[in-house]
Amino acid sequence: MAGAGRLGTQIAQVLAAARNDVTLVDVDEDRIAELEGRLPVRLVAGDTCEPAFLEHAGAHTTDLVIAATGNDEDNLVISLLAKRQFAVPRVAARVNDPDNAWLFDQSWGVDTAVPSATPLISLIEEATGATGTVALLRLSKAGVDVIETAITPQSRAAGRTLAEIALPAGTVIATVVREGQPTLPTPEMRLRPGDELLVVPHAATEQEIHAAVQ
Repeated sequence: MAGAGRLGTQIAQVLAAARNDVTLVDVDEDRIAELEGRLPVRLVAGDTCEPAFLEHAGAHTTDLVIAATGNDEDNLVISLLAKRQFAVPRVAARVNDPDNAWLFDQSWGVDTAVPSATPLISLIEEATGATGTVALLRLSKAGVDVIETAITPQSRAAGRTLAEIALPAGTVIATVVREGQPTLPTPEMRLRPGDELLVVPHAATEQEIHAAVQ
């Protein structure tokens, strides 16, 4: 995963919660230092437009590269290097400027171009080549589900902290989307009506998740 901004961080969080081995890289050393200890991923500072650094970050052995920086030129260079030099099976790239969308195709090594305005769960679906519905998203790379559930004023989880919710064993809340912004979940976070949760259930069913939250 290239780009440790808000979007890249949230995608890394969800993929890691689905038991993928994730490496998150960014050219900003301070940003990487800020994320240390906050994410269950490998964090590396460096320039992903440099082939030697991409190799160091693990491009030779990964099955998915997501270029999610805020710069379209960088995302195109990362995609081209990943596909042509390292033969990465699947490459997804974020399109920041709609006027540049025509460039994001297989000639630049991009398998999936994702507009920056795409909702988080749809972006993950596109990036991983997943199939299924938005409400119950199957990550084809991980073989597990991501369930999306919304908090309403009537939800039993409304007003409670994440630590107070009795989820089935092994279940992970990967992301809380609040007012359209993905947020890193913490045990102290108190849920509000309108919040949307992306939940990695592992062994639990959608009905069990619904019963615990709703």
